[in-house]
Amino acid sequence: MSNETKRDVFEDALRALEEFGEQGSSWEMAYDDLSTRYADALPDNLPVIPKAVSEYINDAKASRYELLDAMAKWTLDQPVFDWIHENSDTFARAWLDGYKVEVNEP
Repeated sequence: MSNETKRDVFEDALRALEEFGEQGSSWEMAYDDLSTRYADALPDNLPVIPKAVSEYINDAKASRYELLDAMAKWTLDQPVFDWIHENSDTFARAWLDGYKVEVNEP
């Protein structure tokens, strides 16, 4: 999975359009590549979650948990369990749509 967002692809498309205009090249040459990248790119507004929660999501998905099972696992480390239950909507979005990991974590 790439960390490229829709905004990243859009900015590349604007730069490519500007370059093509300067060089007299055809815009159609890059259209297919940019369209594919945009479709595969992550949304710009992904939830931001702690590293421990991201590791738990990766492990739970590798173990083929479903979302409800992942949210109700009583054997979790207490801080991860507490974060999930205090931020259940964010956890669900991260599980379904992807996420970014907090950068200011130790």
